Amino acid sequence: MSNDHERLIRDLFAAYLDNDRQRVADALADDFRFTSPFDEDLDKAAYFERCWRDTGWIARHDIERIVVQGDEAFVTYLCLATDGRSFRNTEFFTFAGGKVRRIEVYFGAARQDGRFLPQAR
Repeated sequence: MSNDHERLIRDLFAAYLDNDRQRVADALADDFRFTSPFDEDLDKAAYFERCWRDTGWIARHDIERIVVQGDEAFVTYLCLATDGRSFRNTEFFTFAGGKVRRIEVYFGAARQDGRFLPQAR
């Protein structure tokens, strides 16, 4: 089961890079919920309305670790933007029925040219 969850996470990150909204939507459960420091418990429709945008600004995601325990997983990754900025986040995933049921995002610091960038408030 943990291999299935890890594979689903990796496929989801690849779908984001491909800007494949349908593949992302197919990976999310009907009762999907999303929370981040800017978004409180969004449902699937609100997630796509508020959070989905063209991912052409992302050069790549470097997944540093995926830790799966049962139907939960933590993922830490470095996101590298095409303009040289980068940031490191951790996300907590919950799974049900072979799909992602919940994602909670914890933002890390933004960096550019080896220096931390102040975060916008």
